[in-house]
Formats: sequence, structure tokens, C-alpha cells
Amino acid sequence: MSTLHPTVEPAAPPARFTDLLAAEWIKLRSLRSIRWFLLVATLTVVGLNANGARVSRAEFGSWTAQQQSYYAEFGALHDAFTRPCASLVLLMTAALGAIAILSEQTTGLLRTSFAAVPARRELLAAKLAVVTAVATGFGVLVASVSFWLDEAMLAGAYGGVSIADPGALRLLVASALLAPVGALVGLALGAVIRHSVTTMVALFALLFMVPMFVHENTHFGAVLAHAQPFNAWARLGLVGEITGQPYPSSIGGAWAVYLVWAALAVLLALFTVPNRDQ
Repeated sequence: MSTLHPTVEPAAPPARFTDLLAAEWIKLRSLRSIRWFLLVATLTVVGLNANGARVSRAEFGSWTAQQQSYYAEFGALHDAFTRPCASLVLLMTAALGAIAILSEQTTGLLRTSFAAVPARRELLAAKLAVVTAVATGFGVLVASVSFWLDEAMLAGAYGGVSIADPGALRLLVASALLAPVGALVGLALGAVIRHSVTTMVALFALLFMVPMFVHENTHFGAVLAHAQPFNAWARLGLVGEITGQPYPSSIGGAWAVYLVWAALAVLLALFTVPNRDQ
């Protein structure tokens, strides 16, 4: 008499980090709102920057020789990526990061993902990596296209701008990297707050309102102002040394602000979300 032995199916191999990256990319790409968001955001930022160069080109002939000389040396570079567009990129990418996590929290997909992948921090790290990559690609695209449109529109008698000009490459890199910083902050706040409207209000207050109301006339105020991502971008876009300010910021300090904000956002997401019931 033969003995029957139950067939034991081999256990499925654990998910690799590359599998998690692929899954997070599929989830992000499947959001139709994200695709439209990126398209509209790209056209808006590039269009506004190009319009700034167009206005300067149209008014160039009415300026004095001194104004024209100043614009040729400094202003043309600032038109390559304007301050309003930098604020817009920061807020847009913060909203992008928030949507990436809030869309899963509100639908319950994040809970399902955590049930399928018990390694919550690895899953969240994959999401952070995908959002960072998408935001960086967006930042590189809008910064590069805006810069070379500015270069083409202001060539010749208008002063123009070249990537070899002092501070040009730094402005280009700073403008591109502003996007992933904003996206990481948005994802971290969205993961912690877990409420769409409250998250958007908090992001607007933190990234837009605070830099407007912080003054640099005291040491504490200057430190707080220099620690804002937008102000760090503005410092990276300046050519030469700052004069007339009691507490000027530095290039190295501005890059450090980018790094610290991104690192704090990653740590906040990785060490608070996995410990909470979604």
C-alpha cells in the first residue's frame, strides 16, 4: 500500500527592490491625473519663462545704456528661470509628491501594498525613489528647455546667455534639483498628515508663505530665511558676492539646504509611515 504525500508548492521568492521599483512606477504611471499634471506643469513653467524673456526683449530698446549693460551681464540669466517659476515648480512638485502617496491612502491601496509586502520601509523607499526620479526628470526638462529658449530669444544685441557664463550652470542645476526637493517634502507631509486638503494647505504655508514673511534683519531671521528651499535657490542663482546684508548666505550653505530638506523628508516618511496603521 502506497503512502500519499501532499504536494507542497515552493514558496514564492521574496520581492526584490527592483520589483518594488517597477510596481511603484506602474502605480504612479497609471494615475491619469499625474500625466496631465506633468504636461500642464511643463508647458506652464516653460511658457512663463519664455514670456519673461520675450518681455525683456521687447522693452530692451527703451532702456538706458546702463540698464542694457546691466541686463546683458545679469538680467538675461535671471530670465532663463524666473523667481515666480521657481516658486511654481516648488509648489507643483510638492503637490505631485503628496498626490503620489495620498491617492493610495485614500483608496486603501497603500494598506493592500503593505499587506502584500511586509517590508514596509523597502516599499516606501521604492516609492520615494520613483517619485524622486520623476520629479528630477521634470526639473531637468523644464530647466533645460527654459534655459535654451532664453538663450535663443536673447541672442545677439540683447545680451544673451550661455551655459559658459558665470553662474549659468549652477542656476540650471539648482532649478532642476528644486523639483525633487519639493516632491520629497510633499510626499513626506502627505504621508504624515494623510488628508488631502490639509496637506496642500500645509505645503503652501511651508514653502510659499514662510519665505515671504521671514526677514533677514536679525541673525535668527536670517538663519530661518536661508533655510528655506526657495531662498536657497535664489542664492544659487545670484552671480558674485552679496553686499549690503548683515547676514548673507553662501553657495555651500544653499546646497546644504537642498540636501537637508530632502534628507529630512525621506527620514520622516521612512520612520513614521511604516509604524502607523494605514
